[in-house]
Amino acid sequence: MNASDESMRKRSPNRGRILCVVVVGVWLVLAGRLVFLQSVKGPRLKRKVESQWASHEVLPARPGDIVDRTGRLLATTISVRSLYVVPAQIKEHWDVADRLAGVLGRDPKSVYERIAAHSDKQFLWVKRRLTDDQVAQIRELDLPHDTYGFREEFMRVYPQGKLAAHVLGIRDIDGHGRGGLEQSLDPLLAGRDGRRAVVRDARGHVIEVSRQITREPQHGKTVKLTIDAVIQLHAERALDKVMRDWKPTSACAIAMDPRTGGILAMASRPTFDPNRLEEVPEAAWKNHAIASIYEPGSTFKPFVVATALERGLIRADETFHCGHGEYRMGRRVLHDHHPYGELSVTDILVKSSNIGMAKIGERLTNQGLYETAVDFGFGRRTGIELPGELKGMLRPLQQWNSYSTGSIPMGQEIAVTPLQLISATSALASGGRQYAPHLIDQTTSTASSSPAMIVSDTIDPEIADWIVRVPMTEVVNRGTGKKAKSPDYSVFGKTGTAQKPDPETGGYSSQLHVSSFICGAPSENPRALVLVVVDEPSVGKTHYGGTIAAPAAAEILKQALNQLQERTIELATEPRLRR
Repeated sequence: MNASDESMRKRSPNRGRILCVVVVGVWLVLAGRLVFLQSVKGPRLKRKVESQWASHEVLPARPGDIVDRTGRLLATTISVRSLYVVPAQIKEHWDVADRLAGVLGRDPKSVYERIAAHSDKQFLWVKRRLTDDQVAQIRELDLPHDTYGFREEFMRVYPQGKLAAHVLGIRDIDGHGRGGLEQSLDPLLAGRDGRRAVVRDARGHVIEVSRQITREPQHGKTVKLTIDAVIQLHAERALDKVMRDWKPTSACAIAMDPRTGGILAMASRPTFDPNRLEEVPEAAWKNHAIASIYEPGSTFKPFVVATALERGLIRADETFHCGHGEYRMGRRVLHDHHPYGELSVTDILVKSSNIGMAKIGERLTNQGLYETAVDFGFGRRTGIELPGELKGMLRPLQQWNSYSTGSIPMGQEIAVTPLQLISATSALASGGRQYAPHLIDQTTSTASSSPAMIVSDTIDPEIADWIVRVPMTEVVNRGTGKKAKSPDYSVFGKTGTAQKPDPETGGYSSQLHVSSFICGAPSENPRALVLVVVDEPSVGKTHYGGTIAAPAAAEILKQALNQLQERTIELATEPRLRR
């Protein structure tokens, strides 16, 4: 045995021992790692793995219906199918895009580009809310089943079309309320989605659906309104006629029950169809009944007279000399439309004398005029259940001057919303009590969301009753509101023709007006109030409220009283349940 063989023989045991140590060491490391993974990281890794194959499926809640005061459907929800594709499973993007586009009426190139841009995705919406015909045609295309699918979704529909669109608002494609009651009552209407466990494979496809629902969906509640669909329809038609005849920039109408504050109708022009939102003009979104402000003009005068009477500053049988058409207040000269001499308090309202009102304003002083506006609710929101309500404009008393003493009594230097004006007038029509205007019927389970509370005992009941039965009724019988006179019942009302500020001169325009008329009936026990406001009528040279707004308001009032009477008869004749 030579020396090299002897040396190799001696090294062999050492190599074996080293190899054994290495092997044992590797196994020890692996065993330690396994113990560490199992004991320390095991639970977290298990949860991670489970999260990759187990997930939750949303079970959508059905939004609740909206119905009118008699139960007529105004908004409801139906189930529809929506189409999605799985781009990662599509081999021929152009072929699929071209075939789908033919059914959907879309440009094949745009569909192709959308699919190609998300080629690694497991889910991509193509078209939501398909018709039944489209679903059937897509199935006939015989596309691979793993490349597309349908999902059931809820879709909001409005059976009455444009009716009360601004009151209702809309729900967007994802079911969120936008505008109107859909937005303000969304927590009530939307409900709460449920959840259910599902198991997916490595590609993300559902392979198992749990029979056990993790959380049941809580469907939205049905909301009953004070709106009467029939009265609303007549209000909409009356506004359409105003728009055709006088071509104003906008118009609105409100009908109210003064005894409760319940809104029977609220319409605004221009309008839209919530079922067809593809092309809605920007101007159509605005609800002018709550989101437009204007100087009320002569419709403000009854509140000033009522306060002056209550404070004993004037008497109902008193007369004022109106200066034959001119009256100087400091450096300012006021004018009437006609040269009146002595006028009673009643005739000051009947003939809408600015001079007579200025003299009453002088007795009240600016402090009393300011308190009148505040007491009747001007300068603050009414709190109606609608988003976007404005509070009008009532400047702080310290900003008023001697000019204000003559302007405020004739309805200038103050800006109101139509809803504020009809709410204030309801205080006169309901015997001095002013109720909060509201849209939700108080007899339903949702009444707690909109209490029919008394805002305040605004004015003495006897004075409120006299204002309505005498001067405001005479306005219709022989004054500026004669176009609202009815042979069937006594109507009370007040016209308003307010000049708008001229942006070029800074003064009042002789061409731009807001024409309005508020009325109610019967004078002895008012059951309905109606206000129509027409902004910037452009047909003709004179734009008096008694000419433009009064006929429309009178028509709405007539239909409202008829409908309320019919409803009363229906309720009285309904068979009663046996106890």
